[in-house]
Amino acid sequence: MREPHFLHGASNHHYGHLVAGHDDFAAIGCGPRLIDSFEHPRFNAEEGFAPTRLEGVDQLWPGARVAQHLRKLKTTAFEPVDRLDNALFGDDRQVVALRPGLRRFLGALQGARVERRKRPIGKACGGNICHLVPKFTEVIARKPTIKNAVRIVHFTMADEMDEVCWHGNQSTSTGFRTFSPSIPGKLRCVTTRTLIKNLAAACDGATSVSGWVDTVRDQKKVQFVVLRDESGAVQLVHPRSFNEDGTPAEDALADTISGLAQGTFLTATGELKHDERVKLGGVEIKLDGLEIAAEAIPETPIAEDSSVDKRMDWRFLDLRVPRNSLIFRIQTTLEHAWRTYWVENDFIEVHTPKLMASASESNAELFEVEYFDTKAYLAQSPQFFKQMAQAAGFGKIFEIAPSFRADPSFTSRHATEFTMVDNEISWIDSHEDVMELHEKLMVVGFQAVKDKHGEEIEKLFGIELTVPTTPFPRIPLAEAKQIVSDRGYTVPRADADMDPEGERQIAAYVKETYDHDFVFLTDYASSIRPFYHMRHADDAGLTNSYDLVYNGVEISTGAQREHRVDVLEAQIRDKGMDPAELDFYLDFFRYGVPPHGGFGMGLGRVLMLMLGLPNLREATYLFRGPTRLTP
Repeated sequence: MREPHFLHGASNHHYGHLVAGHDDFAAIGCGPRLIDSFEHPRFNAEEGFAPTRLEGVDQLWPGARVAQHLRKLKTTAFEPVDRLDNALFGDDRQVVALRPGLRRFLGALQGARVERRKRPIGKACGGNICHLVPKFTEVIARKPTIKNAVRIVHFTMADEMDEVCWHGNQSTSTGFRTFSPSIPGKLRCVTTRTLIKNLAAACDGATSVSGWVDTVRDQKKVQFVVLRDESGAVQLVHPRSFNEDGTPAEDALADTISGLAQGTFLTATGELKHDERVKLGGVEIKLDGLEIAAEAIPETPIAEDSSVDKRMDWRFLDLRVPRNSLIFRIQTTLEHAWRTYWVENDFIEVHTPKLMASASESNAELFEVEYFDTKAYLAQSPQFFKQMAQAAGFGKIFEIAPSFRADPSFTSRHATEFTMVDNEISWIDSHEDVMELHEKLMVVGFQAVKDKHGEEIEKLFGIELTVPTTPFPRIPLAEAKQIVSDRGYTVPRADADMDPEGERQIAAYVKETYDHDFVFLTDYASSIRPFYHMRHADDAGLTNSYDLVYNGVEISTGAQREHRVDVLEAQIRDKGMDPAELDFYLDFFRYGVPPHGGFGMGLGRVLMLMLGLPNLREATYLFRGPTRLTP
């Protein structure tokens, strides 16, 4: 079985290249072109290869088919080997024999009367070895001898590496960095740390792992330490030593283990042993030694039954719990899946400023800060700058960044600083295009999380994660409020918005009716939407906007934006704001902006609802609320 082997290269390279003990490469590439089934010859004291340079070859076949193809191209030059001398193998004048396979290849080229270069072999190769091995796309799978070698830019991975040589200068037209001849032949290797999760696949024998002490069982005859790192936990075992009379023998390692406190960081060395009777991963390490990197205070300030506020005070200790650290590995996978989708679909990532001269939505809920001789505000939304990207012709953009709201709420789903996931796209027909993008992203993200962490989520959170189907249900807000009313709940709000209980009620209805965890509530009243939301063409009291509700909680707001400057100015006045204060924003539209729209979504809320967490604080690395600014 073969596996990819990623190396960079060029159309030719020369001088000091070594391939030892390997001659079976599946494919060799020439820049963007592929040369298939060309046998890379050995280079050693007994066998060698001829200098060749093939240009314009899209596909190279072995034997006579090579020559036939090259004759048709009429752009290839070849220098047949008529003598083996210092031009081929340097100054030692060592004459070697060609491999039979290569000899047949050269003969096929000569038999086809491929044009011969005018330059002598020595000049063609610069007096050094020149051959066509720019990029190896596949090699026989096996563990390489070299791992993370320092300063390696381009090297050949052989079946076994007898030696590592520096690489000479490559053609200056290749655009790839190369080694200088001044780099020594032997390269230092970087030792990689063994993660605990990889021990199960390792062979029995000497090993070393690093992490922190989770628990210690200091028994009379044997000591057990559960060591944990970011990937898992392993049991360390140390049988105590006894004298012939049964009294405890002097044992420095046992004394060290007895003094270990939970949270101590250390490196353990010993013998790895697979044993299916060991409940913790089926492996254990019989200790030879411990190297303590940092001792911990014996008294731990939090416990499993500590309150959320107490845990937030000691967040770094709280995050050592596997269930809590998993949240942020899930977050990483979720964001990576979204970024992959965006990049593969030609979105541009932007990083918008978080200090603003004016409000992006309203003057309420803004943090005001001193800014030299004037005032600034912490951004509650990147809205203006997302729209500026549409005026700039970016087309499709995304951002994952902090937002700030001076909201004194103490609910389970509010924070004063939180992470927003923002998208904005041009050339849409309505907010339906934005909703379609939004649901695609949710499916992509949830599928990635389920694939990578599904089993862990079920084990630690007791949840079988469901990947949503598309399209998500869509219900106009007025209709949703009527459904909620029919279920026996009347939304007690003076405005036209939905309240949290109403969201839970409509979510329950959607689950019962459509067996779906998501629902788009659409067509919100213009009275409760920002000035930049486009209004219905036939009803100015409604907007082309939506909220996305997930498991009974609103996680996102999206809309088609108003891109006509005269309409924008009118809607700004309608909201009681002065267009002059937003003159820089209106300039975007005075020079033309395509129809566009987008959404902003709270990352923490998505994680909280995905994992069934009771509040946003647990889904946030370091929570910020009205009464929390530390740690």
